[in-house]
Amino acid sequence: MNTYLTTEQLAERIHYNVRTIRNDLVDSCLFEGRHYIRPFNRRKILFIWENVEQDMLSQFEDSLALAYAEEM
Repeated sequence: MNTYLTTEQLAERIHYNVRTIRNDLVDSCLFEGRHYIRPFNRRKILFIWENVEQDMLSQFEDSLALAYAEEM
C-alpha cells in the first residue's frame, strides 16, 4: 500500500522548502506517475512516498559506490 503525501508533508520529511519542491524538483527529479499523481486531473499533487524514498536512497548508494571506487 502506498503512502500519499502533500507537498507540505513531503517537505517536512525530506527537509526541503515547499517552493523548492514545486519549482525545482517536480518534473526534473520527481516525475508524474512515478513519484507523484494528480488525483482527478486536478492541480493538487500527492507524492508517493515509497517511490520518492526508494529513488533518493538508490542515488545515494550509487554516489557512495562511485566514491568508493575512486578511492581504490
